[in-house]
Amino acid sequence: MNATNGPEIAVLQFAGRPLPRPLRGLPTVQVHDDAAAAEAVDAAIDRFRRLVVVGGDAELARVLTRLLRADRLDVEVGYAPPRRTPATRAYRLPAGWRGARRARRGAAVAVPLIRDDAGTVLAGAGRWVPVDGNVVLRGEGIVDDATVFDGDAAGVLIEPLGTAPGLRAGIPSRRGRVRRWVSGRAAQLGTTGALVVRDGVYGTRTVKRSTFYRHIEDWLLVR
Repeated sequence: MNATNGPEIAVLQFAGRPLPRPLRGLPTVQVHDDAAAAEAVDAAIDRFRRLVVVGGDAELARVLTRLLRADRLDVEVGYAPPRRTPATRAYRLPAGWRGARRARRGAAVAVPLIRDDAGTVLAGAGRWVPVDGNVVLRGEGIVDDATVFDGDAAGVLIEPLGTAPGLRAGIPSRRGRVRRWVSGRAAQLGTTGALVVRDGVYGTRTVKRSTFYRHIEDWLLVR
């Protein structure tokens, strides 16, 4: 599907981010915090066919999480970050004014929706990291039936894929590079203790188990 003009499109403008020129003239909602994000999405999904997120990966994830919980993954989502992010790399999207133009004029395609066992969507990158001053994770990480690590690891990086099977996971080096990716539908961790980081946002509690997996329904990304 394709949409280019209001009132089919609304802009969700997060945290005072500047509004890109290609999005001017569209209905715009200023969003300042998590509670406002939920209210803004709820108000918009019944009025607009496409929502354009002006913000970062964490803000995109908030919008997708709200659509997931509202059972409204039929709403198209465009993404217009000011600069490249893990999500733009994962989905091969432009950023800046080019990203805004694409978010307004592009066509929506179904792509895998990656979520965790807490019902939170992962937009660009997730991590499992050590806690309590530890330098390693202790436990086991797997993707489907393949082992990512068994024993100790400095951490695990999880990224969505724009196509099947849905995600990939690997152990980053000190420079942040992953030498071996394992792709699949679900990444699972069993550990003595870890923190979950979702799109740069650290979880508030230690977990012993965590799962990221492909949801049964895709989301509609504007490309």
